[in-house]
Amino acid sequence: MANAPKKYGIVLYPGFQLIDVCGPVDVLNVLSTHAEGISLSIIADTLEPTSTFPRAWPDKMGMPPFTTSEILTPTHTFQTAPQLDVLIIPGGMGCFDPDPANAGKPNSAILDPIGQFILKQYPSLRYLLTVCTGAGIASLTGLLDGKKATTFKGAWKVIPAWRPQVNWVPQARWVVDGNIWTSSGVCSGIDLMFGFVKAIHGEDIAKDIAVWMEYQRHEDPAIDPFGIEE
Repeated sequence: MANAPKKYGIVLYPGFQLIDVCGPVDVLNVLSTHAEGISLSIIADTLEPTSTFPRAWPDKMGMPPFTTSEILTPTHTFQTAPQLDVLIIPGGMGCFDPDPANAGKPNSAILDPIGQFILKQYPSLRYLLTVCTGAGIASLTGLLDGKKATTFKGAWKVIPAWRPQVNWVPQARWVVDGNIWTSSGVCSGIDLMFGFVKAIHGEDIAKDIAVWMEYQRHEDPAIDPFGIEE
């Protein structure tokens, strides 16, 4: 594709899901051997190393606390990040309010700065991609209103309620509506990224990357083995 996007960025926050970040980013890493000039900014509220474990574990969300965690180090803050072509928003347990009285509600202290950053970037952004509950984060900006989107099926009773103005799709591996791409849960972000690479750079490059990564792609976004019957 002529004039393909080159400046990618991904957001971190305490309690992000590791594969929501590292899955799509590793596809991007290999893509950089096929397309010149690709860059990646890792963006958070501060430059402090950011843990996959939330500052406080959200109760009543159906998942006990992890006993392991990892950290990634941001390259930019929300204030210093460059204008991007593609912004990726991951999901994770950190997006939920840790107060048991607010179980399943958005964690405003974490999500408000992310939403402000999305809105700052979006007017000149070419593509917004979300993984898992990252769609819920993006939905709070209002940018998904009236659009089709999907999210983590394990939180289907929670995330769509954050923004009913979105046309939430209960059975989809990923959904594309305009320049916004949203994936289902966790590993489906890898399939979204392959679908994005195919759309931008073509099937041959997407296939080459999948072969190199020894990854079997889900190529039909409408086939969702974890879909919700409504």
